[in-house]
Amino acid sequence: MQMSMKRSKSIDLTSGPILKTLAELALPIMASSFLGTAYNITDMAWIGLLGSKAVAGVGVGGMYVWLSQGLVALPRMGGQVNTAQACGRKDYKEAGFYAASALQMTILFGLLFAVASIVFLDPLIGFFNLADPDAYASARSYMLITCGLIIFSFLNLTLTGLFTAQGDSRSPLMANFLGLVGNMLLDPLLILGIGPFPRLETAGAAIATVTAQFLVFAVLIFRIFTSGLEPNVLRGLHLFSRFPGKFYKNIFRIGFPTAIQSMLYCMISMVLTRMVSAFGAAAIAVQRVGGQIESVSWNTADGFASALNAFTAQNFGAKKYDRIRHGYRISFGILAIWGLIITASFVLFPRPISGLFFHDPESLGISVNYLIIIGFSEAFMAIELMTIGALSGLGMTKLCSIISIILTGSRIPLAMLLTHVGMGLDGIWWALSLTSIVKGIVFTMTFRHTSRTKLNDSSSGN
Repeated sequence: MQMSMKRSKSIDLTSGPILKTLAELALPIMASSFLGTAYNITDMAWIGLLGSKAVAGVGVGGMYVWLSQGLVALPRMGGQVNTAQACGRKDYKEAGFYAASALQMTILFGLLFAVASIVFLDPLIGFFNLADPDAYASARSYMLITCGLIIFSFLNLTLTGLFTAQGDSRSPLMANFLGLVGNMLLDPLLILGIGPFPRLETAGAAIATVTAQFLVFAVLIFRIFTSGLEPNVLRGLHLFSRFPGKFYKNIFRIGFPTAIQSMLYCMISMVLTRMVSAFGAAAIAVQRVGGQIESVSWNTADGFASALNAFTAQNFGAKKYDRIRHGYRISFGILAIWGLIITASFVLFPRPISGLFFHDPESLGISVNYLIIIGFSEAFMAIELMTIGALSGLGMTKLCSIISIILTGSRIPLAMLLTHVGMGLDGIWWALSLTSIVKGIVFTMTFRHTSRTKLNDSSSGN
């Protein structure tokens, strides 16, 4: 109890050495992202013991969990950016209003998505044309549980964004670590039925995931009241109050483009997954597992992007524009190095990595090709995510969404073209990789030009 009474100050992103400031905020977020990756990889490793049909079913069900992340991106991004900018202005009352409004929208969206996914469960799964009845059953049981109880995942994402907005990235790290421990303990018990626990297979994986998400939520709530953070805009929120319309409007203005981008990105991936399904259950399983392996890269980049987003937003609110430019350059160097490390790992060691998840020759061969092809784009993808974080911190979510939707959407015709000319399944992988490379280049050029113009305009106007 004595520790909980100790007051600590949140990380001030508007002052101090930039690298040190970014590191203090980013490292816990990146660690949290690693934990999120570990969540998924742990699930897939245990489910992999059930065979490729179970993996394919979970992969299909997991697509709708991914789709839901796009919906919650609206209150999460809108809440994080507006709360961070208000904190940068030292207007903590307004920051609290934004935080409460974002949580209200999160709860509403979570309940609506849960109802829709349960009511339309079979048609949604039917989109992927799963011919195998075992794969279909796995998808159904996994989706029913994870999407039906998606509210905890939604709240965790928004709360993490709000903690980050006020410079506290350690509380989400603590929460996610405890959630990971819970998930790792429950996975083998519920999937395989060890000891007194029933063998629930894919349903067990879903129950373990939801239970872990609830644990994360409980820890985050606990940290709101015990972290000793000062100031803490999350303490004393009036969740049942109705706030002036401008708060909901500003959250919607910032968050809506990101939500549309995320959901369209997922829908595009669903279309590509349907194309992959023509090559059999092993191909779907590889796409699912390969995406989880790749998440080691993009979850880390996304975690750093979240830190850069809060850094940029707070400094924009404080009108410290040179600090934003320097922060971006430092972040660029770090993420470029990280992306190159991942590229080297995927291209040079695809077989050992794939062998951790696949044991049959067909799936192993497909996975090796996937990792090599995707590997070439990892550095570009890391830069893309980091740059989107910076641009979103400036409030430029609409521009980010337009660019991302256009270039991501081009994956479908490109995949059709490459498969048609004889590249087969590898053509789909190359469509993913080539578009990621282009996105990384385009977003870098966009930040160099557009953000400089915006910041100069802001400087001249003050």
